Amino acid sequence: MVKKPWSSLHVTGVYVLMVLLCCCVDYSLCEKKIKTYKLTRGNFSVTFTNYGAVMTSLLLPDRHGKQDDVVLGFDSLDSYKNDTTYFGAIVGRVANRIGGAQFKLNGQLYKTSPNDGYNTLHGGTKGFSDVIWSVQSYVPTSHITFKYNSFDGEEGFPGNVTVKVTYMIGKNILGVKMEAKPLNKPTPINLALHTYWNLHGHNSGDILSHKIQLLADKITPVDDTLIPTGEITSINGTPYDFLEPREIGSRIHELPGGYDINYIIDGPIGKHLRKTAVVTEDITGRKMELWTNQPGVQFYTSNMLKRVVGKGKAVYGKYGGLCLETQGFPDSVNHKNFPTQIVSPGETYLHVMLFRFTAH
Repeated sequence: MVKKPWSSLHVTGVYVLMVLLCCCVDYSLCEKKIKTYKLTRGNFSVTFTNYGAVMTSLLLPDRHGKQDDVVLGFDSLDSYKNDTTYFGAIVGRVANRIGGAQFKLNGQLYKTSPNDGYNTLHGGTKGFSDVIWSVQSYVPTSHITFKYNSFDGEEGFPGNVTVKVTYMIGKNILGVKMEAKPLNKPTPINLALHTYWNLHGHNSGDILSHKIQLLADKITPVDDTLIPTGEITSINGTPYDFLEPREIGSRIHELPGGYDINYIIDGPIGKHLRKTAVVTEDITGRKMELWTNQPGVQFYTSNMLKRVVGKGKAVYGKYGGLCLETQGFPDSVNHKNFPTQIVSPGETYLHVMLFRFTAH
């Protein structure tokens, strides 16, 4: 049987056809053991584990053909169980923060698990990044699909939800497709991929000399606990302005700690993907471009990393990686002027990301 996990994508006016064949074996029937899985296309490869549906490595050639792993992570799968950084994980049921660890839906107050002071972060104490996913489909030269069944009341969220994430590999392209279907109750859903990128190599130091362009001219400002105030403000002339490419470190000293803010991506929200970000690293010549169908992207410069021992005994410190987490707006459940994250039975949440890697 042929399945099409992702048929076509619209990328800046060009349709990128990604028809990928899935095998008919349902791996979800197998015993849930924590394992690693690798996708390879030529000299481009990505590795995952079914614990948290985590991306554990991404090997990419530089302009001279030298390969480096450009995502932060751990050597040991056990290390991911004790991880507080969310390295490479799929986070949810609601990514980012929920203020006061509560929200109202259809007149009912729901209290979620507070794990960031009085707030809920990335789904709560045991979110989707801390559960074992089943593998529904796996073709090493094509894709892998992870599946998780979230239960009613999990971390305080209402209703049963079936969740899938499919990672798809092409020639220097990585696609990510996140889907979720509520089964019996309306519920907020906002999934995100929490990969930390360092295009010079995961063990090469900080990312302050990376150049970034963010195709977004507004942000959702936050209070001292990183909960949005509800305002939407222009980035024009501020340290948040990356409409033209510049080094991440060029104005970071003007901010308390670094970048950790939701940008509102330019252009209409619809079925087509919008170009979101371009990241370049001059020494290796590597370039990463990102498209998504989501309204926002959290730009985070790993401000809270403190001497985390990672792969190959590399020590990751502050500014050791950058995150580009496409998403709905943080704390949308408590701000009526933000795009809704409520998904009802019969509806499907769909979140698509497309990464393209080159080196010049």
